[in-house]
Amino acid sequence: MNKKMIIAFAAVALLCAGGAGGAVWYFAAPKADAEHVEEDGKQAKGDAKARKKKKEEKSDEEVEPLKYLTVDKVIVMLRRGEGENVSHYLSADLVVATPVKQEKEAKEHLPMLRSVAVRQLSGLSVDKARGMTIDQFAEELNKAYEETYEKDGRDQPFKEVMIGKLIIE
Repeated sequence: MNKKMIIAFAAVALLCAGGAGGAVWYFAAPKADAEHVEEDGKQAKGDAKARKKKKEEKSDEEVEPLKYLTVDKVIVMLRRGEGENVSHYLSADLVVATPVKQEKEAKEHLPMLRSVAVRQLSGLSVDKARGMTIDQFAEELNKAYEETYEKDGRDQPFKEVMIGKLIIE
């Protein structure tokens, strides 16, 4: 009786392992997409615009679950106003909203996101930064990311960048 029980458990374990392996294979299989970027710059930009338009046309029923990633402590020195001798700094924590399917790719892009944020924010003057709202900062950053990805002919692996914390010193 003991041998039969062991064989039965082994058979069930093999069956479960095979089912799990099949599920992993099915869900991890690469999807055949037409997202290959052509060498021709015009074609690549056209494809990027077409993909962006396609994403915008998704209905509310197809809302994908989002994962939120952080880009901590983006610190830049702001440009001084006329006649100012004191340096002013801006510190921001960014939050990147990305679909769960693109989380890995978005994580790989975090250093580039930090670089674009530093480039965009360091161009601000102290007076302009103090007069901006959180939404205006987020809008500036999102525009900079869209332009960067469009220039490179790639899709953004995230939906938007939000401001988690902002300090102007």
